[in-house]
Amino acid sequence: MGTEPLAIAQTLVLPLSTAPSTTPSTTSLTPEQSRAWVAASEVKIAASFRAGANGQKERTQKEKSRYDYRDRPSSDGIGKVYMGREIAQVMGHRGAAWLERPSRIQEEKPHLLVADLDISPTDVIADIGAGTGYLTVRLASNVPNGKVLAVDVQPEMLQILGSRVDDAHFDNVELILADEDNPHLPQETVDMAIMLDVYHELEYPFEVMQSVVAALQPGGKVVLVEYRGENPLIPIKRLHKMTERQIRQELQAVGLTWVSTQEDLPRQHLMVFEKAI
Repeated sequence: MGTEPLAIAQTLVLPLSTAPSTTPSTTSLTPEQSRAWVAASEVKIAASFRAGANGQKERTQKEKSRYDYRDRPSSDGIGKVYMGREIAQVMGHRGAAWLERPSRIQEEKPHLLVADLDISPTDVIADIGAGTGYLTVRLASNVPNGKVLAVDVQPEMLQILGSRVDDAHFDNVELILADEDNPHLPQETVDMAIMLDVYHELEYPFEVMQSVVAALQPGGKVVLVEYRGENPLIPIKRLHKMTERQIRQELQAVGLTWVSTQEDLPRQHLMVFEKAI
């Protein structure tokens, strides 16, 4: 993606403070509200990314001590380093079609992924970085008496996801507009939080995961699904893969306990972590 204006527009997160007056008072949106919010926000989004392209977010002292920065980012990275790992560029909403590519089902076998999760029909599941809803709708069909909290930082993705949820007639999906450092999940309400090919792109992994842990009920689970960084033959850009060792190191840093690593998916680790009871 690089540093061209298009790449900046693709990865923009519109701060709630710059949202138009029509923004709902909470960050939890119905599909209809999401579409209305996106339409009303177009002018603000354009103004925000033009201003943001010429400036850099102010770094707090805590952030400076937690993250390192490279003078020259890698071709698929943002130059920000956490625990020795350069953070990958975000998949923008203009790449939504790639998330729905026909080959993805064969490459990732989502039916195996969902089967591995041991979901209860009453679970509250947070799908963080939900994107187009590729996983959201599969989760929703497995929690008829529960709920899926579909979280994304891009209102354009939530618009796509909202339409998909409407078309599938799900009434147990709630859309949540996140900030880049806060998923805005209600505290101690979530049974499971899952990130499918998402964690490696989080610009603020420590802060996001702290919020996720706070949202979990005691004994709640975090599931990360990431392409295997140990295998150079997997045809995914280097920074968009992670090793099991790196994942364990980063999630244990926020107080989570590793439970298991399942390797029955063709190309990805499926790693389960638990919050203390």
